Amino acid sequence: MQRELHVSERRACAALGQHRSTQRKIPQGRDDEERLTADIVELARQYGRYGYRKIAELLRRAGWLVNDKRVERIWRREGLKVPARQPKRSRLWLNDGSCIRLRAEHRNHVWSYDFVEDRTHEGGKIRMLNIIDEFTHECLAIRVSRRLKSIDVIDALADLFMLRGVPRHIRSDNGPEFMAKAVQDWIAAVGASTAYIARGSPWENGFIESFNARLRDELLDGEIFYSLREAQIVIESWRRHYNAVRPHASIGYQAPAPEVFVPALATWPAALPRPAPPAMLPLAPRPSLN
Repeated sequence: MQRELHVSERRACAALGQHRSTQRKIPQGRDDEERLTADIVELARQYGRYGYRKIAELLRRAGWLVNDKRVERIWRREGLKVPARQPKRSRLWLNDGSCIRLRAEHRNHVWSYDFVEDRTHEGGKIRMLNIIDEFTHECLAIRVSRRLKSIDVIDALADLFMLRGVPRHIRSDNGPEFMAKAVQDWIAAVGASTAYIARGSPWENGFIESFNARLRDELLDGEIFYSLREAQIVIESWRRHYNAVRPHASIGYQAPAPEVFVPALATWPAALPRPAPPAMLPLAPRPSLN
């Protein structure tokens, strides 16, 4: 190229902004670059709150001859960074030392509830209070009304408590209807406990969020409600179908609460004659004091 353009190497490198050594040396990575990168990524995954300096120290303890500058270069190249601090959250600890979020272990262990909104044909708003059992995946109730306040939440829970008993935990987001002091005091008075998810973390209430998505996708997005009464009837019909018929992949494509029919007998066994009542035994006369 120098012969063709009649330009010196110095002038060509100056024009391209390159060092003259680049024309003589082919850059080659170190032989251990891939193994070192893999170890840095694994330590960053294992110790999420550690920065590159602490990771470099752990590498040196493991036998690597590496300085902080090289670790920082790989750290930045791989896009690693220390995540922002998260608020403390309660967890359930298992016997093997691991921890998980509050997870339903049996029927009536954890219920969750949330609101969904839609509109009727003329534009009027309707609200739905959805309540599910996280263990059985059964939708326990859908309360449909124009307005739903904290007193309506208590009323819906009271009806379910009388029918199904009191759950151990009730999970919800931080909506004002659920955070109301009257709701918290009433739930505590009946022997249950509230489990509020962290703000801005809807995935912690995944069961009810998934149910809300199914309700909207399978019903609300395809129906036009001309009145509140029509919405109540159609939504309740869908709830029963959801519990008794709809296959659920998470429970082996079974229905959460399939209906059981007991066929009526065409003819009752020819009325067996009822035994005559036992004869009355004679009563001894009451003793007289005379």
